[in-house]
Amino acid sequence: MQIELSDIHKTYRPSGEAPVRAVRGVDLRIRPGERVALMGPSGCGKTTLLSILGLLARPTGGLYRLGETDVSALSRTEQARCRARSIGFVFQSYNLLPRERAWRNVVLPLTFRPDTRRVRREKAMQALDAVGLAHRARHVPAQMSGGEQQRVAIARALIVEPSLLIADEPTGNLDSASGRQVMELLSGIANSNGITIVMATHDPATAAYADRIVHMRDGVLVTDSPPASPAASRPPGRASEAGGPSRQDTYPNGPHAG
Repeated sequence: MQIELSDIHKTYRPSGEAPVRAVRGVDLRIRPGERVALMGPSGCGKTTLLSILGLLARPTGGLYRLGETDVSALSRTEQARCRARSIGFVFQSYNLLPRERAWRNVVLPLTFRPDTRRVRREKAMQALDAVGLAHRARHVPAQMSGGEQQRVAIARALIVEPSLLIADEPTGNLDSASGRQVMELLSGIANSNGITIVMATHDPATAAYADRIVHMRDGVLVTDSPPASPAASRPPGRASEAGGPSRQDTYPNGPHAG
């Protein structure tokens, strides 16, 4: 899924307080199947930008084109339909229902689709099998490790067959070994299915699985560069074959512009 952001702004106006300019004039283009990591200090605008990309928040200004559609011009109902059809989400805290079995957690995004219960369960089992957890389908989250819970969350994101996957600190609650397993899984699935991934992370080891690393500060993009070292799971030459950047580019508006 190709993404184009043009002059995107997001301003929050808390009651009785000064406006907060969380995102300020962001321009960003992402090619289909590309993996992009957003990095920067807490409060720099990463999560807000992910929310805009995932159609969870509307920009205050600017244009957001997802594929061939200007989604910034859609109604909230139309955005919700687009989100349910095209976008999967993976969060740091997993966001699993604690009393539901794994397969029931995975099937949640299909609740409002016309599929029968049997078809939805079959799709959930296929998604769990894709992340290596079909044997844990009847376990509740408390019976699984953090890495397994995140893999269930990935299966839940994949069940809608998304073209865009949004990941907010996907390894933030995991140890280094589990985090590496999750990122290798995500990268392998993305490569096999041509899924575009945009993730926010503080961890350089997680960001190394991306084709590009975009740094944010004070609501603007500061730098856009390839990872410092090739990701272990990335096929050789993938970034160059996709036309990925081969040098660091510095945004002209700088960290304090706007």
